[in-house]
Amino acid sequence: MSRVVPTYHQRVAREKREMIVTAATALFLELGYDRTSLARIAERSGVSRATLFKQFPSKPALFDAIVTECWSTADEDDPPPAGDVVDGLTAIGRRYAELLSRPRMTDLFRIVIAELPRFPELARAQFSQGKMPYFDSVRGYLLAEHEAGTVRIEDVDLAATQFLGMISNYLFWPALLVPGWEVSTDRVAQVIDEAVRTTTARYAVTAQGLGR
Repeated sequence: MSRVVPTYHQRVAREKREMIVTAATALFLELGYDRTSLARIAERSGVSRATLFKQFPSKPALFDAIVTECWSTADEDDPPPAGDVVDGLTAIGRRYAELLSRPRMTDLFRIVIAELPRFPELARAQFSQGKMPYFDSVRGYLLAEHEAGTVRIEDVDLAATQFLGMISNYLFWPALLVPGWEVSTDRVAQVIDEAVRTTTARYAVTAQGLGR
């Protein structure tokens, strides 16, 4: 019986946290970061102020949570093993496409862009806590492939930027700027495949997987 109670409370806490984050994201978009108070977020989310402050003691802490959750992946601590750069990059590409397709990711970027002149710290949080950790994971994977001898990359930062850019430039940025922009599942797969082919053609020691 003692095991059930903590599990229940943890589930309720997670549900309330999600309600708070969802309400905060919507209000930041509607009213702007500055005009959105924690009290208003508590009211919109349907939780008490005490509950909100227990989860998030400040508005910056709440925004940090939005960033972290937007960029989180179920397998973020399990990067593809080095040895097959085609399979590895394909897995990373699919993971990245899934991240970029999340509605909250688009909302996050819109908040940051809208508030950048007055709150540059939001952009710094988005970059340092969201984009950069994910970029570092891709960079680390490419470095592992380089050390394994499957690729030869002199500038790993540039290679990671190029690979991710080929995916985001088609799947994400138009969705951010063009109302109604949608990409089919088949098209997403094609974008990822072409990014993998281009990267391996440039950096692979052998042309492994190019005929797949």
